[in-house]
Amino acid sequence: MELEINWLDRFHRFLEEEKNLSSSTVKSYTSDVKDFLKFLHFQKEDLKEVGYPEVREYLGLLQKKERRKSTLARRVASLRSFFHFLYLKGHLGSFPLSGMRGPKQGRKIPAYLEEEEVQRLLNAAKGEDFIRLRDRAILELLYATGMRAAELVNLEVEDLDFGSETVKVRGKGSKERIIPMGSYAVKALITYLPMRKEEVKPGVKALFINRFGGRLSDRSLRKKMNQYLELANIQKAAGPHILRHSFATHLLNRGADIRSIQELLGHERLSTTQVYTHLNTRRLKKIYQATHPRA
Repeated sequence: MELEINWLDRFHRFLEEEKNLSSSTVKSYTSDVKDFLKFLHFQKEDLKEVGYPEVREYLGLLQKKERRKSTLARRVASLRSFFHFLYLKGHLGSFPLSGMRGPKQGRKIPAYLEEEEVQRLLNAAKGEDFIRLRDRAILELLYATGMRAAELVNLEVEDLDFGSETVKVRGKGSKERIIPMGSYAVKALITYLPMRKEEVKPGVKALFINRFGGRLSDRSLRKKMNQYLELANIQKAAGPHILRHSFATHLLNRGADIRSIQELLGHERLSTTQVYTHLNTRRLKKIYQATHPRA
């Protein structure tokens, strides 16, 4: 296919530099488009000849493989972005996927930890060595701020403000927000930082580093999270996001308003945050059924 690698590279840079999307989104979108170009390889010689029918055929094949609705929805978003990019750059005379929409998805209620489970998880990171002190600081900070895994691994030491006990986070689209850290996270960070100073490689600004002194990766963070969930004997959906969901749920349960939670989480739309109200309603219904005499 004509210059397909070149277009893919340009699309990757476009998402990073012009759209300011997160690294994980850029990676997913680029991978999706690469897969689509592979599908097209023996059908069309030029991207100008590709449009709605070819995309529908491709998505139909994916559906036969029983892909999840969320995966199909992302594929549609990836391809819409790619074809819109080709249109913006003048390679296409029109935007052929303007009317295409992804499959409707049911709102999934996220898994979260009860307060007692969070305590068990935090207690699982015991020890005075560099790795344990780092991991304790990571867990405390994730729960204290509700930040995303990608946001945490991108933190630098200078993002911390111990005077105001806040941290500056760069979220999706490179948007910055300031989040309170809380006394427990502050204490864990103050304990960790002297050890970091001894282990870090020269010139590395990352707050959380690996055992080689470089920036901790998102993949390593997820692996660590799974280990501590297992150590704490917590059999729930794994990954750092479970602390983000727990953060939001516990704030809501204790009376925080939904708008404040939206701001703390860095959600662009209130509807994204409102999923946590379903958790709260479910909890209240459970309490009602257990305690009301005529429930």
